[in-house]
Amino acid sequence: MKRVISKKYTAIFAVAVFSSWMLHELFHWLMGNRLGYDMVMTLNSSYPAGGQYRSDADFQLISAAGPLFTLCEAILVFFLMKYRRMILLYPFLFTCFYMRFLAGLISILNPNDEARISTALGLGEFTLPAVMATILFMLCYSISKKYALGIKFNLANLGLAILFSTMIILSDMYGHIRIL
Repeated sequence: MKRVISKKYTAIFAVAVFSSWMLHELFHWLMGNRLGYDMVMTLNSSYPAGGQYRSDADFQLISAAGPLFTLCEAILVFFLMKYRRMILLYPFLFTCFYMRFLAGLISILNPNDEARISTALGLGEFTLPAVMATILFMLCYSISKKYALGIKFNLANLGLAILFSTMIILSDMYGHIRIL
């Protein structure tokens, strides 16, 4: 069955990218706040207002909160899609994979969440990013098989993910939009 990227699907994808991105950052913010930090949240980052962490353990916990939320989101969407016919949830699953895969790539230049944690645990910089991306890829692959989502459809999803995430990243870089 051929899948078509409609205007409705594109709009849902935009919501998926924006909400997944914001919730990921919100969970960093919430963990920092829970640990007693006055946190700042922008479109693409969360950090202590004072710029410093009291300990490396705090830094690692705050770093872990966003990816753990993203993994939980992906698992929830996966099971909803697996046991119910909910194709319009696929952008949420794909976005989770894309976000963590992109974070792993960015870690080549600037270690991201999983890369920092992986290094702190002595696992090497790319072990946790690779594990996370592989798990999320397998969830997408499984659902793609179940729903017969071909390579062209997934490449179109990749294009939408790149478009909407670039909008968030550039808005954050040049707009300096503070959320919390």
